[in-house]
Amino acid sequence: MNVAEFGLERWFDKYEHDADIMLAESGIRSLDASRFDLDPGTLGYVIPTNGDPEFRAEVGERYDRSAEEVAFTCGTQEANFLAFTSLMDEDSHAVVVTPTYQALHAVPEAVGSVTRVSLEPPEWELDVDAVADAIRPETEIVVLNNPNNPTGRYHSQEKVEAIYDLAADADAYLLCDEVYRLLAAEPLPPVASLGEHGISTTSLTKAYGLAGLRFGWIAGPEDVIEGALQWKDYTTISPGIVGQHVARQALGADEDEILTENRELAADHRDRVRAFVEDHGLSWHDPVGVNGFVSVPDGFDDSEAFCRTVVEEESVVLAPGSMFGYDDYFRIGFGLPTDELEEGLARVGDCIERHRA
Repeated sequence: MNVAEFGLERWFDKYEHDADIMLAESGIRSLDASRFDLDPGTLGYVIPTNGDPEFRAEVGERYDRSAEEVAFTCGTQEANFLAFTSLMDEDSHAVVVTPTYQALHAVPEAVGSVTRVSLEPPEWELDVDAVADAIRPETEIVVLNNPNNPTGRYHSQEKVEAIYDLAADADAYLLCDEVYRLLAAEPLPPVASLGEHGISTTSLTKAYGLAGLRFGWIAGPEDVIEGALQWKDYTTISPGIVGQHVARQALGADEDEILTENRELAADHRDRVRAFVEDHGLSWHDPVGVNGFVSVPDGFDDSEAFCRTVVEEESVVLAPGSMFGYDDYFRIGFGLPTDELEEGLARVGDCIERHRA
């Protein structure tokens, strides 16, 4: 397996440690640990290693699936990795809707072959016919990220169901990374609830503000879960016991309060960034979640030149659109604390206006 360098992570590694403000973070601001009971008892392995059966059954109910159709993972990243490695081999093919988080196309490309179906700016509309044209007899999986990272586009239920039907007709699976789904004011039903060809992956990282737990899951048909668990024996073996302990609280009595707080924060911050975009003559597709894909301002050659200038002159990290294959855009994350967002926007605005002069 020869996987491509993860460009965005290398960009962050170069700049985020020394910068004042991280305005490219793709999640909501982190919750304080004091909100939770952090004592799970003995710090042993989670047994069975795919997660507590009762808790998996509770999560499975969200997808109309059983405990055997859910496996707990180390974040969404591992959930996606396990799905790809369990379903694909060197003769397999995947269709991936892009732009998207790099791992969603880089991992299947490292295992088999991939056809990318591009969302077209400025509305980033999903072209169902293009997905249909990309499917081959050897296609094992169609990959969607909804709401989309980096654009914030939330594809409609009608289009998601149409893509699901295409996958099912080809005896393939639709895998949907739904890590931002619960930040929507009216979340769509998860893909794993659509039928036997649906797979949902997610975690508590983005919508819940619990990135440090590294707790996620994959929900889907039992044979997919069994294949994923064979690979999980070689990755993390089991979820962390502290993460599972806190996750039960976050998905239990605390859930409504957490999601309400985070949705309100995301909506307020989206309004602030929308005003920034308009004030500086930029453009974006009004996003769902906490990411926006914004046009690069005049006065800069490309997205990397702009983002490098901002971090070197203003100590604010943004994500170049080139990392997602679109060099005329940059990704801004607005889930961080409000004071940091306001200061970051002010600094980026100063840089834009200075280079326009």
